[in-house]
Amino acid sequence: MWITGLPASGKSTIAHALKKQLEARGIDAAVLESDELRRILTPHPTYDPEERERFYRAMIHTGRMLVKHGIPVIFDATANRRVWREQARREIPRFIEIYAECPLEVCMARDPKGIYRRGRESGGTVPGLHEPYEAPENPEVVIPCEHGDPEEAAAHIIFRLIEAGFVPCERG
Repeated sequence: MWITGLPASGKSTIAHALKKQLEARGIDAAVLESDELRRILTPHPTYDPEERERFYRAMIHTGRMLVKHGIPVIFDATANRRVWREQARREIPRFIEIYAECPLEVCMARDPKGIYRRGRESGGTVPGLHEPYEAPENPEVVIPCEHGDPEEAAAHIIFRLIEAGFVPCERG
């Protein structure tokens, strides 16, 4: 499951709500959060195109290896270029793309990590601000930011996972 969207679109909040709901169903999924993984792979990131390419290749490889060993993966990463998400789709069986759809203005107003503020002050490579963000063309799930409730968003994703046959339906 790859949750994509602009920075501050709610990806991490949705990812953690989704992990919690999957755990309630007995499914222990790994969350590959780009900020956390970046601290290990590129501790002094430049965010230049070559570094981003290496980073996303490594992230996809990590996810593919976890899935190969039976661990469901939730990617929590902007991945502003469609090509990276398409590569993950090709390499990882039973893949779905989830789009946290949120206008740039809303993301900039939220800005909990100060990404947009720092980007405006120093220039840079912030997706949506300096770099293009290529929204998914055909995501399996779209979560509009007006939706607001991450628990409801996660429940909607679970419903789609059940529809796709990736998660068993609860029996009551």
